[in-house]
Amino acid sequence: MADTISEITDEVKEKAKESVKDTLKEETKEPVGPEVWSRLQSPTLEDIDYRLRQELEARIRYFAERPAEIDRRLSELDHEWDMERLLMASAGSLSLTGLVFGIVHRRWYLLPAAMGVFLIQHAAKGWCPPSSLLRRLSIRTSAEVNHERYALKAVRGDFDDVRAEESPEERTRRAIEAADKNA
Repeated sequence: MADTISEITDEVKEKAKESVKDTLKEETKEPVGPEVWSRLQSPTLEDIDYRLRQELEARIRYFAERPAEIDRRLSELDHEWDMERLLMASAGSLSLTGLVFGIVHRRWYLLPAAMGVFLIQHAAKGWCPPSSLLRRLSIRTSAEVNHERYALKAVRGDFDDVRAEESPEERTRRAIEAADKNA
């Protein structure tokens, strides 16, 4: 029986990984283009992506049971900072800090230089060392935030994919499928 449970677990994990990969193909309106988001995902750990997918499904299930709270969550998503935004803000802040403290000691000038290298690397490859740290902190990409937004709107009934008379579990499943297809 352990082999059967192990096989089922492996199959579920594989389906979740495929679902995550499909989700990450979502086009975005960010100025850097959709190819950056898929490159940004490539160096991350699969179990982090799996955990984020499980959290997404739990949130969608929660709001399927409490549809009156969906508008509040959509508003929260509008204000959520994604990985790209955090990378740019932190690079700018650390660069300014290095320039200010560089007046006191020249070694501080290495900080803005390092941030510049990270930004160039991110622009060229779509990945830099701070992005791995942010990913480990469960910071989501804009594609993942948009995926949740679409699923919530599907649960709310904005699209024909989900019917209001279905059970919360069925609405959750259909909403996530609709969001995956939209990706």
